[in-house]
Amino acid sequence: MSGHSHSANIAVKKAKTDAIKGRIFTKVGREIAVAAKNNPDPDTNSKLADAIAKAKSVNMPNDNIKRCIAKAAGELSGANYEELTYEGYGPAGSAIIIKTLTDNKNRTVDFVRTVMRKHGGSLGNSGCVSFTFTNTGVIMIERTPALSEDAVMEYALDAGADDVISNDDSFEIHTSPSEFSSVRKYLEDKGLNFFEAEVRMLPQNKITLEGEDLVKFNKLVDALEDLDDVQDVFHNVDLPDEDEEE
Repeated sequence: MSGHSHSANIAVKKAKTDAIKGRIFTKVGREIAVAAKNNPDPDTNSKLADAIAKAKSVNMPNDNIKRCIAKAAGELSGANYEELTYEGYGPAGSAIIIKTLTDNKNRTVDFVRTVMRKHGGSLGNSGCVSFTFTNTGVIMIERTPALSEDAVMEYALDAGADDVISNDDSFEIHTSPSEFSSVRKYLEDKGLNFFEAEVRMLPQNKITLEGEDLVKFNKLVDALEDLDDVQDVFHNVDLPDEDEEE
């Protein structure tokens, strides 16, 4: 009986993982298509090159990437997508920034506002929480026996990065948004593989939520990320590892 239950749990977890992966591919694919709309050549379009690097960091297949670029010349040729950012508060005063990509901003703000309200949050005015975040290029590299901290530090400094944070299983390289593309390309040319490469909003200080506040917050973030128009959700909550949550 326990064996059957274990198999069922694995199947559920795999289905959840596949669904999340599909959702991520869709969102990153849209970024690629929009970036490629006016220039499908990543060698001369740094925004497209960055979007492709982000896609590779989440293991998006090359065929999918090529289809997204081709899509830009087809169905997106007449579409006008806007990058819009919303800010607000979640449970217990947590700070949330929501990045969207939309062809209908009225629809998007209605959906975002509804989800925030439903899960104990609220939208605020532009700038209400963003001043507590820093826009930062983040490149995450897996830590391996073959890759020394000194080598990564040297590469990062030569590339023009601002900081290198050494973790147990990774190296986290930070750059200014303006230098992100050149730093990423330099490290890529050195043969380093990324499992994250994007410009994101990092909180200057994190807060800890517990109990019902944490449950509500996780449900809010999940619901926001489920919205088709939402590309990224950034916040200032220090989330426990999945193993700790379980």
